[in-house]
Amino acid sequence: MEIDLLRNYPKAKRDLSARLESKSEEVRNIARKFGKDFFDGDRECGYGGFNYNSRFWQDVIPDFANHWNLDDNNSILDIGCAKGFMIHDFLELLPSLRMEGIDISEYAVQNGYPTVQNLLKVASCDYLPYEDNSFDYAISVNSIHNLDRAGVIKSLQEINRVTTLGSFITVDAYRDEEEKARMFAWNLTAKTILHVDEWKELFHEANYEGDYFWFIP
Repeated sequence: MEIDLLRNYPKAKRDLSARLESKSEEVRNIARKFGKDFFDGDRECGYGGFNYNSRFWQDVIPDFANHWNLDDNNSILDIGCAKGFMIHDFLELLPSLRMEGIDISEYAVQNGYPTVQNLLKVASCDYLPYEDNSFDYAISVNSIHNLDRAGVIKSLQEINRVTTLGSFITVDAYRDEEEKARMFAWNLTAKTILHVDEWKELFHEANYEGDYFWFIP
C-alpha cells in the first residue's frame, strides 16, 4: 500500500541547483563508500555530520506504532539503520520492543548510537543475515535504491522473506520531469531511480508485499 509514514519527518530546504553544479563522479564514488567521508566528512560528499537529533524520528515513530498497532511484543528490523538513531527512538516509545538494525557501512555501525550499538550489524539489504520470518516488520528508509535493479528486487524479496506481518520502504522517485531533474540534482548514492509507476511495476515483479512511499526532494 502506498502510504506516507514519514509525513512528520522534517523537510530540509536545500539549494539543489548549486549541488547539481558542484557534483562530480568523484564525489559520488566517495559517497557510495558509505564511510566517514559520507557520514561525518564534507557536506558535498554526504551528511556533513551525522548526529542524533530527537526532532527527526520522535514525531514519526507514533505513525508506525499506530499503523501497525505496535506493542512491546513486536519485533522490527531496520534495514539501512546507519548509526541506529531510529532504533533508539523506537525503544524510547516501546522499551521492550525487539529491534535490530543492519547497514552496509562498517563506519556507521562502529560509530553507532551508544544506547543501541549492540543491536547493529554490518550487512547488505540484498542478503539479510536472518532466518525466514525472523521479524514481524521491517523498515527501510532510502536504502535499497542504492543497489542496481537486480539488487533492489533481491532486497525486496529478502524483506518479504524475513518478515511475517508487514514492512515499509521509501525509495528515490519522481512523478514528472521537474521532479526528475531535482532528484538527479540531489542524488549522490542511489543507483536505481524510477518514475513512481515504474517502481510499482518493479514491486509487482518482486512480489513485494509491504507498504511503500517515495523520497522526492
